[in-house]
Amino acid sequence: MSQQPTDASVIVYSTPWCAFCKTEKQYLDHLGVSYVSKDVEEDPAAMDELMAKNGGSYSGVPVTDIDGVIITGFDRKRIDETLKAKNLIS
Repeated sequence: MSQQPTDASVIVYSTPWCAFCKTEKQYLDHLGVSYVSKDVEEDPAAMDELMAKNGGSYSGVPVTDIDGVIITGFDRKRIDETLKAKNLIS
């Protein structure tokens, strides 16, 4: 596993009841990728942050911000490609 650069970040915007959110977080754990999970139902600031990153639209969770790349839904292929491009996995 590659070392994670300190300037790269992964944020998962989610809700407690979302099965795809849980699956994505388990997948990131399996890959050894550090991330911050933000609950958009419990944390109004997290929802505001998500809306700002998504251009004011909300189409559900999970939404993942991988060092500035926004991925809507649990899109394993895009997540893998982006993590590799950002040198977060090899």
